[in-house]
Amino acid sequence: MTSQIIYEGNLRTVATHLQSGTVIETDAPTDNQGKGERFSPTDLVATALGNCMLTIMGIKARDMGVALEGAKVDVTKIMASEPRRIGGVKIMFHFPDTLKVDEKQRTILERAAMTCPVIESLNKDIEKDISFNWQKEDVVVAG
Repeated sequence: MTSQIIYEGNLRTVATHLQSGTVIETDAPTDNQGKGERFSPTDLVATALGNCMLTIMGIKARDMGVALEGAKVDVTKIMASEPRRIGGVKIMFHFPDTLKVDEKQRTILERAAMTCPVIESLNKDIEKDISFNWQKEDVVVAG
């Protein structure tokens, strides 16, 4: 078993990751009768995509000896209706000024991110707008 979820009432759940004991609480969003005081379940799905992509990039970066620490991902979830669902996710990567990669490394890292298990698991109808914002000075052209 991976996790256990308890419904606390008032549209709040508490999920416990059984291996680590880490806890995540969720609320229904304010546009769906909730308090919006925690991540909503659909927020977690969209956020999981960013987490997964960055984690897979981190594995590849470590293998290549690239220091990816400080990289950030902005996640925007776009809801659709009839039926209510995630219609799109916008993922925008930002890399620290200290990151130095050549074009080949950049391509390898981007391709790694695009093969993460979450992106492979999401419905193909969910629009995925993914951008990698490499600082121009961060890209070292291999010569």
